[in-house]
Amino acid sequence: MSQTLPASQLAYVLHSRPYRENSALVDFLTPQGRLRAVLRSARGKAGSLARPFVPLDVEFRGRGELKNVGRMEGSGIAAWLEGEALFSGLYLNELLIRLLPAEDPHPGVFDHYAATLVALAEGRALEPLLRSFEWRLLDDLGYGFALDADINGDPLASDGMYRLQVDAGLERVYLFQPGLFQGVELLAMSEADWSAPGALSAAKRLMRQALAVHLGGRPLVSRELFRKP
Repeated sequence: MSQTLPASQLAYVLHSRPYRENSALVDFLTPQGRLRAVLRSARGKAGSLARPFVPLDVEFRGRGELKNVGRMEGSGIAAWLEGEALFSGLYLNELLIRLLPAEDPHPGVFDHYAATLVALAEGRALEPLLRSFEWRLLDDLGYGFALDADINGDPLASDGMYRLQVDAGLERVYLFQPGLFQGVELLAMSEADWSAPGALSAAKRLMRQALAVHLGGRPLVSRELFRKP
């Protein structure tokens, strides 16, 4: 549903592609949600700003789902990402494009995204940052679940074994099967204690399972970047 937007707002470019003559079709992340807009004269000054990870102040015009960029200016210091930090930033962008509904305000996601870019640029450890962002995104979209209690509301047992029931939560199981999660790992995740043995690798598996159903079975292109030598 289209919404009345502020005169201008903070934004980041998630993706841009050529659109008619010298224009570009740009997906923006804003506190008001993901917005798609036409940027005219994309080869000019504004086009040079339409790059990922650059904080912008953008004026959007129009009431339909496809907006027009009326004005766009830099609004702070761009996050300089390279190597795996760059791949991580592109991964975040693709997640947002795939999962964030258009024009659905999520100011918390916007703030966490901006903070994560800064942390990536500072060279902080990638895995905790990515797992935290994935979890916050799922939770803000209403897909989150408890990490310290099972689907019956019982506290997780550190010596228990659990499996994820997507959109329901963690279910304790008593017969071993591949792909289970240890209670001690899940409890460490609930406290963001990434020093606990196995917590980060378990978090990666858990988030992949939780995200997969919402991605509709289509693989994320940005994940392939991490596999290239």
